[in-house]
Amino acid sequence: MAGIAAKLAKDREAAEGLGSHERAVKYLNQDYAALRDECLEAGALFQDPSFPALPSSLGFKELGPYSSKTRGIEWKRPTEICDNPQFITGGATRTDICQGALDKKAAAAGGDSMQGHKAKNGPRKELEYDFKSFYTLLTPITSCHEALLRKYGGDCWLLAAIASLTLNEEILARVVPLDQSFQENYAGIFHFQFWQYGEWVEVVVDDRLPTKDGELLFVHSAEGSEFWSALLEKAYAKINGCYEALSGGATTEGFEDFTGGIAEWYELRKAPPNLFRIIQKALQKGSLLGCSIDITSAADSEAITFQKLVKGHAYSVTGAEEVESRGSLQKLIRIRNPWGEVEWTGQWNDNCPNWNTVDPEVRETLTRQHEDGEFWMSFNDFLRHYSRLEICNLTPDTLTSDTYKKWKLTKMDGNWRRGSTAGGCRNYPNTFWMNPQYLIKLEEEDEDQEDGESGCTFLVGLIQKHRRRQRKMGEDMHTIGFGIYEVPEELTGQTNIHLSKKFFLTTRARERSDTFINLREVLNRFKLPPGEYIVVPSTFEPNKDGDFCIRVFSEKKADYQVVDDEIEANIDEIDISEDDIDDGFRRLFTQLAGEDAEISAFELQTILRRVLAKRQDIKSDGFSIETCKIMVDMLDSDGSGKLGLKEFYILWTKIQKYQKIYREIDVDRSGTMNSYEMRKALEEAGFKMPCQLHQVIVARFADDDLIIDFDNFVRCLIRLETLFRIFKQLDPENTGMIQLDLISVSQQPPSPDS
Repeated sequence: MAGIAAKLAKDREAAEGLGSHERAVKYLNQDYAALRDECLEAGALFQDPSFPALPSSLGFKELGPYSSKTRGIEWKRPTEICDNPQFITGGATRTDICQGALDKKAAAAGGDSMQGHKAKNGPRKELEYDFKSFYTLLTPITSCHEALLRKYGGDCWLLAAIASLTLNEEILARVVPLDQSFQENYAGIFHFQFWQYGEWVEVVVDDRLPTKDGELLFVHSAEGSEFWSALLEKAYAKINGCYEALSGGATTEGFEDFTGGIAEWYELRKAPPNLFRIIQKALQKGSLLGCSIDITSAADSEAITFQKLVKGHAYSVTGAEEVESRGSLQKLIRIRNPWGEVEWTGQWNDNCPNWNTVDPEVRETLTRQHEDGEFWMSFNDFLRHYSRLEICNLTPDTLTSDTYKKWKLTKMDGNWRRGSTAGGCRNYPNTFWMNPQYLIKLEEEDEDQEDGESGCTFLVGLIQKHRRRQRKMGEDMHTIGFGIYEVPEELTGQTNIHLSKKFFLTTRARERSDTFINLREVLNRFKLPPGEYIVVPSTFEPNKDGDFCIRVFSEKKADYQVVDDEIEANIDEIDISEDDIDDGFRRLFTQLAGEDAEISAFELQTILRRVLAKRQDIKSDGFSIETCKIMVDMLDSDGSGKLGLKEFYILWTKIQKYQKIYREIDVDRSGTMNSYEMRKALEEAGFKMPCQLHQVIVARFADDDLIIDFDNFVRCLIRLETLFRIFKQLDPENTGMIQLDLISVSQQPPSPDS
């Protein structure tokens, strides 16, 4: 329950503004101003104990302590690297971001192998055949080189995102506070802000940077004396666990963490007819754009084409203009290679004669702003040679100008927990319905119906949290996706009903993510009629633990709510006197109880072990003494610590009911209960609870194989019944709410299993 309390506290703080850019969360509770002042007063330079200048901060495998790549590495402060280090000189520019010594060597050797892939082989053919009449199964694809699956070797994806960041001073100032320097109030400490899953986080670092043979190992500026980009990368490595955790990623990931925006992908072989205009508008709005060329094999990674484009490499899109040439308009795209060393040699390159056909003033305007590695190419060549375009749409709070129409933003947090709410995709119909469910209510249609089709435009982005940080523990990205289901008319307006297995067996998804993929985020744009819709996020396979957030960007305001069962308990009250108990049961009790005519917890354990030993349909070694004590404690009305005739009769009746439920829920006749069957079993016993409490129950009562044996099943039901009875006693007016002070809490009888 501590986790639930922590979430309530965090929600309360968020409602008060914590996590906004103005009140960023302090990562690891490190306060930049306090730490800086402390160092200045002591006359010492800051050394960050949470991200030390040690091999553990570099990596765990390729950059691990015993890797040849990390031999001879020295951590140096900028004051030890050059004579006059600067944080930023003349504003941040795209040339401040160059690959370091290690990344250049990796690129020259062919780069990292591509890691992104779609969902692998799905379920057995029999399952696909049995259920295809009810819905279209998700199609797992084994190819790992499709356009939507791109991950980039090394950290060039991050370089491209940082390069695009420099194009917008306002956004840059959010991420990189500019009032930092190596002169005034220098204490060897710097700070940066990143968006992390719905909140802004301030990260503090010292300025010790890894070097090899006198060169920075990772990002550096072109002239070698500016260090904002290297320190920014270090802060980003810290929040993700280490430098190696940054290897391989999508540019959109960096875009989003620097802006809080939401990123779209366009496959250029299927480009919409208005894509050039989309790019122009995006650049005018300060959106961040990146593009890449697919590879067809691992050997292709970082390969250079005959026209000097690098496959599998992340580029920035920095301009889109129309120019008149030979009497017709030519659409041109400006692109930057973060390497800064390999440039396009095709039409409209720097030395192309085509520029002589353009008005000299226009030519001068477009070419004088060139940076190293930046080049123009025709839009048609762009579509022909590149595979994918990524656009990061900015959040309403980022776009300060009123000249643009802003997205409406909705965010919902959730998690998948093995055995309770990690149900997998629709290929697993027995567990899919257990996934978290979210209601989106679309009420207003778009104002501008450009395509002639009315409806509500919205983007849904599903992000899995903290997966890079877990790479040290051998974890990586899950394969994730989502489905969108139209709420049936009879259920509209209701938010307290978690949709059942039957609903999903008989209802086809109205929309869904294009694919299940092992990237941090899955995102798609949709247009649907006004109405109520359920979004169901899931991992491809069940039983994958993970936290996530869902963001919805809509042109008009969209209401949202978690769809879940309300807490409810319908407990059978057994009203019976001793006179109503039949003679057969009396004789049984006398035989079992002995001379004192009462049954203790130890005697109860022996009795129930003998009873269960005769059952072939329930696998059980009997009840633990703890469970027996719980049962006695619940029914012991006179405080004797034992059960009399009436009390034992009530308990016996309950156990028979529990046996019946356990046997009926055990559909595979295994004699045990799977944790996913627990939700249905609790409903049969009269209890309804939201997903978060189901997670707590499974974590407490299921074993490592997600099996809940009969002992733990009974213990759970007895404990729930006890808690609800206590609550009812403290809430005689049935208000659904009680208030307890510390004295009241201490007076409640302790649970034997709490």
